[in-house]
Amino acid sequence: MTTLLDAVVADQSSSGEAPSDGTPSGEAPALDQPVPTAAADLTLRRGAARVLLDNWTGSSTVPSRTLYPHQWSWDSAFVAIGLRHLSPRRAQRELETLLGAQWADGRIPHIAFNPAVPLDAYFPSPDFWRSSQAGAAAGAPAAPETSGIVQPPVHALAAWLVHEADPAESVRRGFLSRVYAGLAAWHDYLLSARDLGGGGLAAVMHPWEPGMDNSPCWDVPLSRVAPADPASFRRADLDHGHADDRPTDVDYGRYVRLAADYRDGGYADGEHAFAVEDPCFNALLIVSEYALARIARATGADPLRHEQRAQRLTEALVTRLWDAEAGLFLCRDLVGGELVRERSIAGLVPLIVPGLPGDIVRALLDTLDGPHFRAADTGLVASYALSGHAFDRTRYWRGPAWFNTAWLIDRGLRLYGADGRADRLRAAFLTAAGTSGFAEYVDPFTGEGRGTLDFAWTAALTLDLLANPRPDHQETAR
Repeated sequence: MTTLLDAVVADQSSSGEAPSDGTPSGEAPALDQPVPTAAADLTLRRGAARVLLDNWTGSSTVPSRTLYPHQWSWDSAFVAIGLRHLSPRRAQRELETLLGAQWADGRIPHIAFNPAVPLDAYFPSPDFWRSSQAGAAAGAPAAPETSGIVQPPVHALAAWLVHEADPAESVRRGFLSRVYAGLAAWHDYLLSARDLGGGGLAAVMHPWEPGMDNSPCWDVPLSRVAPADPASFRRADLDHGHADDRPTDVDYGRYVRLAADYRDGGYADGEHAFAVEDPCFNALLIVSEYALARIARATGADPLRHEQRAQRLTEALVTRLWDAEAGLFLCRDLVGGELVRERSIAGLVPLIVPGLPGDIVRALLDTLDGPHFRAADTGLVASYALSGHAFDRTRYWRGPAWFNTAWLIDRGLRLYGADGRADRLRAAFLTAAGTSGFAEYVDPFTGEGRGTLDFAWTAALTLDLLANPRPDHQETAR
């Protein structure tokens, strides 16, 4: 019987690529060991496909079978982008399952919980969030149980890319027509209830929402938050992750406090102890607005409002978050009222935004290739400035290199014609993904895997880079 894994390997082999050179399946070459590109790519493709197949639950994909045993919001968007190369229909289902957990107010929660997973397998668990009760006024569904916070809005971009993988199948199933209303409501929520600063950008209300949980960008805003009593919760993440890789106990206590306060307030948006405008979050919203315009046009809806919103968001992003002296975009602390003077990879991700002023693009390229982010030995891009006061090469978002941000920056580089730089980043990405066992993230200096292995979005985006080394950006531009 032919499996999805067999199909993808056969499809790529028939395209003229060389068969395996004898390297065992799933085992990638060492950093300093050159091998024929086609053979190495085939080995990577097999390994990445296997991760996605193993992490599939029947309706969606878990990021990790151990550390993250439920469905995560932006993880599923990245997974769908890679999964479309194995099965466009399964990629469609990934996004449809996530949208099945959407709240009536438009928010897409950052976790949709699998009721078959024991409560003690992950914290905060469904009985902490109590979404169907505490979130009833905000329109939380009766099932599935979810968290009450959100993650970056990359979903419309993912939906359009999934459609493009097999337009005939997408049209046959009415995929775009079925996801458009939910995606439009999601963006409406972010641009209304989450415009906490009044300047036209969406704000995040918890460090988990921008997806870069313990970034040094949150240190000052978090310092105002009293940690929850350590005796009131148990960190399940430390059962499967090393303490040196994960957020500290003090930070985790603050995360719990913020989430509990939000829950106890009925998940109502408004005045909050933590409120930040994040450049990565808003850049993804811009690109997804352009993608939503394409979806609207394909389904007979009006694309103009999405194009206009993308343009207004771009203007607000530049006006409110660009810092010429730093050479990148910065986060804005809405409670303190000032830009956060920390160099984070979140400030480079806006390279994916079409139509940025030329001087900003040039500055971003200079910053990317300068001493702050690019590790010379590996070519990887650190998540926080290598020379920054809070840099830590192994601790989550305080220094390690991540694969989803590399994928986003690769797209941005190609959007602005920097293909040579993108090729070098792509090569560094693929090398690190293979040698690390598709790790969650890696040491930027050595490429050593950190966090959990067989991580779904690492595998998914590996598949996408192998299949689309030079993507067409017309899909998200006007």
